[in-house]
Amino acid sequence: MVADHPVGVGQTNKTENMNNQYVERVVDLTDPSRNVIYNMSHEEAVNILKSGNTEALRSIDGQFALVAVDGKTIRMARSIGRPLRYFIAKKAIGPILIIAERIDAIYDFLKKESLDDQFHPSYTRMAPAHYITRIELLGCPDPNPVYNRFFTPQRNKFAGDPVNIGKNYMNALYLEIKKWLQYRAKAGPVGVTFSAGIDSGSVFLLTYQALKDLGESPSRLKAFTLSVDGDGADLIQARKFLETLNLEIFLEPIEIGSDTLDWKKTVMVTEDYKSLDIQSATMNYALLQGIRSRYPEWKYIIDGDGGDENLKDYPIEENPELTIRSVLNNLMLYHEGWGVESIKHSLTYSGGLSRGYMRTCAPATMLGFESFSPYTLPNVIEISEGIPYIDMTNWDHKKLYDLKGQIVSLGVKEITGMEMPVFQKRRFQHGAASEHAFNSHFPSKEIAYRKEFLSTYDEKS
Repeated sequence: MVADHPVGVGQTNKTENMNNQYVERVVDLTDPSRNVIYNMSHEEAVNILKSGNTEALRSIDGQFALVAVDGKTIRMARSIGRPLRYFIAKKAIGPILIIAERIDAIYDFLKKESLDDQFHPSYTRMAPAHYITRIELLGCPDPNPVYNRFFTPQRNKFAGDPVNIGKNYMNALYLEIKKWLQYRAKAGPVGVTFSAGIDSGSVFLLTYQALKDLGESPSRLKAFTLSVDGDGADLIQARKFLETLNLEIFLEPIEIGSDTLDWKKTVMVTEDYKSLDIQSATMNYALLQGIRSRYPEWKYIIDGDGGDENLKDYPIEENPELTIRSVLNNLMLYHEGWGVESIKHSLTYSGGLSRGYMRTCAPATMLGFESFSPYTLPNVIEISEGIPYIDMTNWDHKKLYDLKGQIVSLGVKEITGMEMPVFQKRRFQHGAASEHAFNSHFPSKEIAYRKEFLSTYDEKS
């Protein structure tokens, strides 16, 4: 969908001929049909964004990428689950603001307009999740964006009772899954990308419960687990998880050869070069390719992405930039990075899961799926940010890592009555293949991924 807005006549720059006036133009290439909003229409949501009212914007229930044009003022807002990018091109008559979900969509538009000589991928900008990004089209030079946060969950608002926290947290997740089944994935099969870790395990069990509570057959559900070269610990773990609960009938392995893994293609699909994200996305793309080849008409995929970020469950020791104090003292650090006012904030890529979510949504979209990550919804994040992590862990790394399994399993039991198996944490890319297959396939240094990404546009220029 393309919305092309001439937005009026602007003032000329003082260095320009005062008889010239700029005409600004906004080209919106986003697809509103990909938004999942439950409590209002798309037009109502856009009007809220146009007002700039952050409290009203937070009231939008669902996930979205929105664009509102109000004269020379353009506002953009997104949740984690919907990417949003923009680029300002220059013509003699004035600037053009191009807004899209992907870098290549912006590039393709510029080629059609014979403006691709102005393009470089690093000149594109990603609107950060949870903020209104305001652009004023005033001519030349390009204005800096202004950010206004619309989602600010209250930290440490709960008492440190794991049972109550787990119940509240999993209930929020359950309600998001249930709404999605009621209003979005209303018919047809639903696949869970399933490693049997805490996140995909909880999503599977709550989706199973929601289908039953809605009076629908759980036979709509499948748990898809990737196995590379007949190896990988995830498939063993997935069988054990489901057999423990007498649900093994739902498991469907997707078995591929390591020769089909293509990290270079994944770089193009995700439009990024972060090592861990590309590795994860490569496995995700392979899994989804396997599902697509087996089920050409399959549409709905649900996953557990965002669960690690919500409960701060990444090995801090692996990142020299982080300490447990920085993780526990900063609001949504894993979701947003260091923050939009930080010197470390990337305009091109935003930060945290706001950036990294392309590892999940881009492969799914490219292969024709509609994916859903309920852990990324503000209603769920709001509960996780209210957990008093410092009081419950006393700055102890191990207690922090153990907390996730405790909270989620207790919450799943409260909602479903089932005792969810909890296994030791393992990254998706490490569980789908043997260590040898993984190490022989993926470059060890980020520079290789970065070079591959840039070469995509070197070849096009």
